[in-house]
Amino acid sequence: MCVGRVIGYFGRGLVVIAPVAITLGVLVWVLTTVDAMLGIEIPGVGLAITLAIVTLVGFIATHFITRSAVGMFDRLFDKVPLVRLLYNAVRDIFNAFAGEKRRFDQPVSVRVDDAGHVRLFGFVTRQSLGQFGLPGHVSVYCPHSYNFSGQLVVVSADRVELLTQPSADVMAFVVSGGVSGMVPEAGAEAGARAMMSETMRS
Repeated sequence: MCVGRVIGYFGRGLVVIAPVAITLGVLVWVLTTVDAMLGIEIPGVGLAITLAIVTLVGFIATHFITRSAVGMFDRLFDKVPLVRLLYNAVRDIFNAFAGEKRRFDQPVSVRVDDAGHVRLFGFVTRQSLGQFGLPGHVSVYCPHSYNFSGQLVVVSADRVELLTQPSADVMAFVVSGGVSGMVPEAGAEAGARAMMSETMRS
């Protein structure tokens, strides 16, 4: 058996094992961390209790607590400068992903150049920027690949095109550097490779 084939088998095994091992490792770390914080020795019980409490609070807030009562916390924290900054930032981030005013549910493609040869994938977070003196502009958050960060770009609305793919698929596609999230149509990837090869030769 040649060395190249052995290396190929190793790479294939790594592709199969690594995602499973890393995912399980992260799950075990989350479970043990939550259990340790709550002082519970039975694995997984701490996370289950935390999820149950958060879900219960969400149910109570939805059916029994009025918006004015929730706004009381906003007004309370708004009176403390540094606390206000932290509270508002955390509140807006969670609202963007899981609240009633979700902001990452509209994936778009942004034309970087006039011809549209270079594009950025992102999510519209504000459709009106008139308060900044920028009518006709939108704000788009573009996540970075392989990182928990991104950049906010402000562009003219005519440079933004809506994408039909689900937000989760677009996010996975961007964060993974384009190797995950969206399955190419049959034959499309092979055709694109052939076109790239022809362009590079010319």
